[in-house]
Amino acid sequence: MKLHTTKSLIATAILGALFLHSSDTFAVQPKLKQSDITIPSATDANQLATKRATTRLTQSHYRKFQLDDAFSEKIFDRYIKSLDYSHNTFLKSDIDDLRAKYGSKLDDQLNEGDLSAAFAIYDLMMKRRYERYAYALSLLDKEPDLKGNDQIEIDREKAAFPATEEEANKLWEERVKNDVISLKLKDKKWPEIKEKLTKRYNLAIRRLTQTKADDIVQIYINAFAREIDPHTSYLAPRTAKSFNESMNLSLEGIGATLQSEDDETSIKSLVPGAPAERSKKLQAGDKIIGVGQEKGEIEDIIGWRLEDIVDKIKGKKGTKVRLEIEPAKGGKSRIVTLVRDKVRIEDQAAKLTVSKVEGETVGVIKIPSFYIGLTDDVKKLLVDAEKKKIGALIVDLRENGGGALTEAVALSGLFITDGPVVQVRDAYQRIRVHEDDDNAQQYKGPLLVMINRFSASASEIFAAAMQDYNRGIIIGQNTFGKGTVQQSRSLNFVYDLDQTPLGVLQYTIQKFYRINGGSTQLKGVAADINFPEIIDAKEIGEEKEDNALPWDKIPPATYSETNKARKDVEALNEKHLERIAKDPEFIALNEDLKIRDERRERKFLSLNFQERKAENDKDDARRLKDLNDRFKREGKKALKDIDDLPKDYEAPDFFLKEAEKMAADLVKLNANQQKVDAEIKQEAAKATK
Repeated sequence: MKLHTTKSLIATAILGALFLHSSDTFAVQPKLKQSDITIPSATDANQLATKRATTRLTQSHYRKFQLDDAFSEKIFDRYIKSLDYSHNTFLKSDIDDLRAKYGSKLDDQLNEGDLSAAFAIYDLMMKRRYERYAYALSLLDKEPDLKGNDQIEIDREKAAFPATEEEANKLWEERVKNDVISLKLKDKKWPEIKEKLTKRYNLAIRRLTQTKADDIVQIYINAFAREIDPHTSYLAPRTAKSFNESMNLSLEGIGATLQSEDDETSIKSLVPGAPAERSKKLQAGDKIIGVGQEKGEIEDIIGWRLEDIVDKIKGKKGTKVRLEIEPAKGGKSRIVTLVRDKVRIEDQAAKLTVSKVEGETVGVIKIPSFYIGLTDDVKKLLVDAEKKKIGALIVDLRENGGGALTEAVALSGLFITDGPVVQVRDAYQRIRVHEDDDNAQQYKGPLLVMINRFSASASEIFAAAMQDYNRGIIIGQNTFGKGTVQQSRSLNFVYDLDQTPLGVLQYTIQKFYRINGGSTQLKGVAADINFPEIIDAKEIGEEKEDNALPWDKIPPATYSETNKARKDVEALNEKHLERIAKDPEFIALNEDLKIRDERRERKFLSLNFQERKAENDKDDARRLKDLNDRFKREGKKALKDIDDLPKDYEAPDFFLKEAEKMAADLVKLNANQQKVDAEIKQEAAKATK
């Protein structure tokens, strides 16, 4: 018996060794070795660009700052943040060592065009990222247990760096589990998930080998530039070329600005009138995790270089691109198909619609951006609106990110007789007042101005002027709060003998102020009547930036209120609140916003698959119910499944419908007031007799 037991143990040990050997043979390992990951060297052009950018920013930026050791430490932190946003790549000891070596020396190096610190820090980041991905790949040897109580921290921007390798591994175990859950929620099975993630992580490693010196320099100079303020940036030559194409509107694509953090790409903003914005299926904050053409598979783009993703999305007008989109807070992804188009000014031109609302004729002028020629276009639309005898006008500035200052001033002039519109202060504290200097007033009737969180810059100037003159009632949501002006300058000089492109610097040179003296910076423009905050102000806006220029004020310009528009605010708001309290669309929206706000506050996301699936199923069921309730009101056939929703479906703009009803209310209030005024006048005349 004893001998048998010994033989059994030997056999078991041999069998175990065989299994161990088998496991090693089929273990998921990186296709590349760590020695394959090498860093490029800084070029003479990189060094010259750094030196010139530093000189320009220290001498010409609106904010007067001292590039000293203390500022150097801040640049160091922002550079680390841009390389490791989620604090899951570097170890705490790495940061401590790097800070001791370089933290207070970046100011001197920037002045000298010395990039040794930038490249050394980047080199260590690539080494650590290789190690993390190699570990992630090793976890794919077997399907993870998704039945426990594990959680992943949603936002690690301010979390501590892992103190040990074990802590870093734990963070990446959580990440891998989250990646697995995201794929399982799309009904993928383990073999397919393993294959997809193996390909994804290996691709991310391969991307490390494609790093160019310009990439490192762009990230590094931007760490410096954006420490000064959020709207100052450096564009490397290739990035500058793409930016110029988009500014010249010659770029064929979908019309979306993308940004990259860690290995993830998200939508920063949408170009008004472009395919992405017209689809109504994409919004800022959405993550793009896959890109495919009209036919074929959708490629996983996590870990790709941003420029390569943009190249993949761009294409000839009329062709289709498919984007796999994932909500910012996680959850079930969806496929959005867009038809590429040229982004042209005419697609963004102001448009007039006239509707009969509750017996009143209401005009709406939608202005997507403040393009050159806008005021002339709106003047023609106002003539057309007058012919159609509108009783009230809505100027819709939602999602309008701004544009030409001259157009903001001229457009304001169509609604007032004359006077100052905006004040501008430069870096030398010189104040200039921009005025409407003619006496013409194109439109004198009741006016509502619609704004939301994406209304910025020139939109804020117009809305503020209408508010300060008491000319119109501002409705919607507090604006973005961008009250600064930037200019672009090439780092190449005309007398340069070497024509190697050095890139472009965009930096802040001025600040906007309302005619009442207050800045639009940071605070933006507050609505007189608020709508539900469909754009999350806690996540989006100038005030979210940790180094935004402050709000301040200067002496007010000389002006006087020309109207008494806001006298009707209380009455309008009362009717507005009564209506939306009963409106099924607003009721459903408020429920969605309540859930959004609750989820915004949560710090962790469950890594239990059944819990995540239950939440997603609940979300889908709620959305299906809301859609079917809407379809029932519209007399349409109900959907059996949320996936049956047509890809080209556009939800009604019930915010605008409510604004039109408010405009109709305003017409009636004005008519009643005129009637009362007439009666008072008659009574006064009788009393005089």
